Amino acid sequence: MSELTLPIRTERLHLRTFHIDDVDALLTYYGDPRVARYIPWEPWTREFAAEMVGRRVNYTGITGPESRLALVAEHEGEVVGDVILWPADETLSRGEVGWAFHPSVAGRGFATEAARALIRVAFEEYGMHRLIAHVDARNEASARLCERVGMVREAHLRQNHWAKGEWADTLIYGLLAAEWTA
Repeated sequence: MSELTLPIRTERLHLRTFHIDDVDALLTYYGDPRVARYIPWEPWTREFAAEMVGRRVNYTGITGPESRLALVAEHEGEVVGDVILWPADETLSRGEVGWAFHPSVAGRGFATEAARALIRVAFEEYGMHRLIAHVDARNEASARLCERVGMVREAHLRQNHWAKGEWADTLIYGLLAAEWTA
């Protein structure tokens, strides 16, 4: 496993660690009910945004079972979204990925570009064997993103979690390092 060099630059994005002054930028999309619909929290308040950013500034790499790598995606100096990777087991050989992007940039390929960069880090920098993504089955955009980056739908769990007052289905996507093509 090599030392991860940050920030990560892709064709159009600058992926960097969270800064404490990212609160307002993240609040613009995590405070949007369209984004919050498929994540575990209600739309963020300013207070909750400050708490979450305060946590995420420490998510700078995969070093143990409780560690995380959380990166803000910037395009032309503006925050457009964020991605996160965390270990799915104590061996650090399996990881889980997640993301959230501002609705105003939907359809421009930023989420795909950032997710591909995060997957590359998981496999090439951290030497993970397998990645998974749990997607609310109603979140068609995230399901399509999983497929665009090469993930395979492995399961559809029916009404397996209680989310915001209703039972929801979960789609599980997976990708093996051996299947990854950068």
